[in-house]
Amino acid sequence: MKEYNAEAIRNIAFIGHGGSGKTTISEILLFTAGEINRIGRVEEGNTTSDFNSNEIEKAISIAASPLNFEWNNTKLNVLDTPGFPDFVGQVISSLHVADLAVSVIKSFEGVEVGTEQTWDLVKKNKMPAAVIINKCDNEHSKFFETVAQAKIHLSNDITVVSFPVKEGLNFDSLIDLVKMKMVTYGEAGSKKIMEEDIPADLKAHAEKLREILIEKVAESSEELMNKFFEEGSLTDDEMQQGLKAAIISGGLIPAFAMAASKGIGHNTFLDFAAKYFPAPNEVDPVEAVMKEEGNKVEIKCDADGEVSLLIFKSLSEQHVGELSIFKVYSGSLTPGMDLINTRREKSERLGQIYTLNGHNRKDVQKLNAGDIGAVVKLKDSHTGDTLSSKNFTVVLPAIEYPEPVIRFAVKPKAKGDEDKISAALHTAHEEEPTLNTRFDGEIAQTIVSGQGELQLNLAIKLLKDRYGVEVDLVEPRIPYRETIKGKCEDSEYKHKKQSGGRGQYGHVHLKLEPMPRGKGYEFVDAIVGGVVPGRFIPAVEKGLKEIMTKGILTGSKVVDVRVTLFDGTFHAVDSDEVSFKIAASQAFKKGFLEAKPMLLEPIYDINVKIPEKYMGDVMGDISGKRGKIQTMDSDESFQIIKAKVPLAELHKYSTHLRSLTSGRGMFEMSFSHYEEVPKETEAKVIEEYQKHKEEEAE
Repeated sequence: MKEYNAEAIRNIAFIGHGGSGKTTISEILLFTAGEINRIGRVEEGNTTSDFNSNEIEKAISIAASPLNFEWNNTKLNVLDTPGFPDFVGQVISSLHVADLAVSVIKSFEGVEVGTEQTWDLVKKNKMPAAVIINKCDNEHSKFFETVAQAKIHLSNDITVVSFPVKEGLNFDSLIDLVKMKMVTYGEAGSKKIMEEDIPADLKAHAEKLREILIEKVAESSEELMNKFFEEGSLTDDEMQQGLKAAIISGGLIPAFAMAASKGIGHNTFLDFAAKYFPAPNEVDPVEAVMKEEGNKVEIKCDADGEVSLLIFKSLSEQHVGELSIFKVYSGSLTPGMDLINTRREKSERLGQIYTLNGHNRKDVQKLNAGDIGAVVKLKDSHTGDTLSSKNFTVVLPAIEYPEPVIRFAVKPKAKGDEDKISAALHTAHEEEPTLNTRFDGEIAQTIVSGQGELQLNLAIKLLKDRYGVEVDLVEPRIPYRETIKGKCEDSEYKHKKQSGGRGQYGHVHLKLEPMPRGKGYEFVDAIVGGVVPGRFIPAVEKGLKEIMTKGILTGSKVVDVRVTLFDGTFHAVDSDEVSFKIAASQAFKKGFLEAKPMLLEPIYDINVKIPEKYMGDVMGDISGKRGKIQTMDSDESFQIIKAKVPLAELHKYSTHLRSLTSGRGMFEMSFSHYEEVPKETEAKVIEEYQKHKEEEAE
């Protein structure tokens, strides 16, 4: 396969709301470039990028799909990303390695929630961008209205470079403002296009938009701006030079008209992308860290440099194994090369190197800096890892994923499947890094967490389909804490057992008192005169720790209690460590129930971002969840509510918030502190625990 240098590579990520047409655009681009010989359709489940069974069944993209093709002697690496918010991790990892983001917007619906959410990531990454106004063949298409809306909600730098001659059902031609030509497209799949002069009735409008484009280009440099003011225009050479500079600086975001399903507008986009989108060596170099020294180093996109690459995605394929998808940041890769995983300090030998179009792989003998490829069966390298030359042990910037917003407990349907479940969920995490799993020893449940219910349900489906393991997702137990409000001056317990031969004897007096919140537990040995011999004191403390771990009211950990052992008796023959351990635990239980016991619950900070019109509904809902509003702030057209809410009220809150705000609400959550549970709620929690305990005993 042909070898490409950085200047002939374009790395593009398609982002946007679900259903905007990213996959359909990818398909028509592959076909136009001759990479595939028929155009697949999402509805028929035969597109190149949506190839796994869940994507075909649900007719949505679930994973980012790497694609590549050549146009005008330029290699375009396209990452087709999901639009559903549950799979935002796939968008984040794709934008991490892309050099330009293309936001796809529906011409009728305009800027939707997924458009704004993914655009926020573009702004955060400060990366060059473009916009495709797709579905201009819709009978309700509003191209210029949608552009105006995008300028308000996304960026005022969005500038039209092509627009429809007639939008709606008769859309078949557009005006290309760079070439100043009318481009007419034949039937989808015909690859027929015709360029001709702009019709007289559109000439004035085209010239006005061209002037806006030239002015935007001129703003990219002082030299061009002076030339524009002096002469009122730019030469074609100046225009070409300035266009790329303006896009790279972010001062110009080109907007294209397209109808991907009818095959209209893609040639114009491809010509422009190959000529004016930035190459990997034209964007800012990545700043990395040297593993040993810890000093920062700029990674220049240079094929002659030392090798460094980042694995930004993993796929697990049956009969093939794990496929690691990476971007080469510096140097050149060839099969058989020995590299170091600088994060895990392991050596890796590269096998065959591939480029991907969905699940179709092509062998390559060399990949240069700036390019994207894949390799199978690495021993110990995973998503987020850096591989580098042995004498250039560098760590490339990590991919930052959002914290989980939803959590469930995994309940196996059959006993003995725990190891299989653990291995399968680990694989699922490799493919979808925002899907996390851990065993929570405190509540004795395996917790799976992520960005939404659909994401978690698909992970569970993966367990069944690929590993033959069936589980249910259930609401996780809440890690309550138990403590006391009052004191118990003397809780006595005598453990005495005689059944022939040596007996058991342990006798203790304990004092229990509360400690300040967060102080944990303190044991005080106040024994005088050896009434409890020193050799039995550790057994007393062991008995206390065991019962405090198990809890008294709800099986939850006991905290913030000082326990003083101040008296007791022993038997010269029958006393042993077990007897004092039992006596201590029983004395504690008795004293705890006398010292005004209470439950504490975890309180979480939530940070909710919503459009202003939903403020009343969301604030009322938070109050109904026993939440306390802390602050309210604004962020452009959004309102930010910060509140403290009990974890027990936050189960499936992400789904609930989406429903409450027509999908526009987002939130983050993090642990804050423990707080006393209201008495009414406490009684219900204790009752449910006792009921659960009885059911388990049966």
